[in-house]
Amino acid sequence: MSPTDHDARVAAVAHQVRARVAAGEPVHIDKGGVHHVVPIPGDPRFRTGKIDTSALRHILHVDPDARRCVAEPGVSFRDLVRATLPLGLVPTVVPELEGITLGGAVAGCAVESMSFKYGGFFDSVDELELVTGTGEVLTLGPDREPALFNLVHGSYGTLGIVTRLGFRLVPALPFVKLTYLRFRDFDGFHAALRERCDAGDVDFIDGIVHAPDHFTLCLGEFVDAAPYLSSYRWLAVYYKSTRERARDYLTTEDYFFRYDTECHWLTRTVPGLEHPAVRFVAGKLVLGSTNLIRWSNRLAPLLRRIKRRPDVVVDLFIPDRRFADFYRWYAEEPRFYPLWVIPYRLPGFYPWIAGEHARRMQDTLLIDCAVYGMPNGEPERDWSAVFEQQTFACDGVKTLISRNHYTRERFFQIYDESNYAAAKRRLDPHALFHRGVFEKLHRVE
Repeated sequence: MSPTDHDARVAAVAHQVRARVAAGEPVHIDKGGVHHVVPIPGDPRFRTGKIDTSALRHILHVDPDARRCVAEPGVSFRDLVRATLPLGLVPTVVPELEGITLGGAVAGCAVESMSFKYGGFFDSVDELELVTGTGEVLTLGPDREPALFNLVHGSYGTLGIVTRLGFRLVPALPFVKLTYLRFRDFDGFHAALRERCDAGDVDFIDGIVHAPDHFTLCLGEFVDAAPYLSSYRWLAVYYKSTRERARDYLTTEDYFFRYDTECHWLTRTVPGLEHPAVRFVAGKLVLGSTNLIRWSNRLAPLLRRIKRRPDVVVDLFIPDRRFADFYRWYAEEPRFYPLWVIPYRLPGFYPWIAGEHARRMQDTLLIDCAVYGMPNGEPERDWSAVFEQQTFACDGVKTLISRNHYTRERFFQIYDESNYAAAKRRLDPHALFHRGVFEKLHRVE
């Protein structure tokens, strides 16, 4: 892909931005395809004018010797893996849903089962090209305006438009061998999880709590060959296999996207959709994260009319030193299973985390407790708000792509207001990309 072609696409985006500034109109960024935010009835985020960035979906360069890739933000991780894996390389973090893009992974803080070793996807990024809210094109990096570079991460598109990323790759093999270790109690599971994270003797670590007495620690290793291969792309259901099997083998691509077919286990919220006969007939139309998100968006107006509260879909990042406290509460109160568990080691506390909250967190090994598809229809208790409160009580942080309930005061106890405001003044002085991250992510439903 010619650098000249890329520059022309960036110039077109910058032109759109300058035109919107002149018109005094707020905008949202339209990357094309589906958005991997939780569909919410009455969500106003996409009602403003748009900046069309859908052309920014090219891999610009892969350097196998330097183990580095340069690509545009609209490249999906599925397409990226298909380009780099034949070279024996993959990103340090591959989010589990095929349609998640590089830009989305930076804006929304993507992690997965290599995060115990490499951190989040952003921790592999060494360069960002950005169109600001004035139409200026900047190149940022750890040694080039690092304060701005580090604040783009986790800004959810409120500071500017990422137009190019440079990031690190790591060696990979064609197949993944999976070993599933079973535990009957939390203490044994947690001790083994921490031990394997500290040892670093495998390539992948995550866990699934199937029930109060059924914990599965999932350990993965790259391998050159496999005696057999399982597929969870159609009739078989991956998360169920982790309850039944002791070992499994997948292609590396199928391992990365092992949860995509079900969107973890959200298909079970649709009667019959986990049954092989139903999947055989209708699977191609409804299975897979992109199809499921599209169907969710179509149903969102209906949920709004009937005033039904959406199911809980949220990732809660709990410091490992408080994981036992959080899980004891979880086993007594929500008691919703499966619960996905992903260890995530921070390279250091990010500058968007408020200093006092970082001091409360202390531990740089976080445990992502992912709650997907929990019914939330109790009239007197909104579980989405309860999870948010309990995460703060356990010194954690939560993803902001779901429903958010913080007061402004509580929000900026967790997120650093002064650092964000300084970046906002420099990158988006006219508030073209929304007034701020708090205002964008807290909406009337």
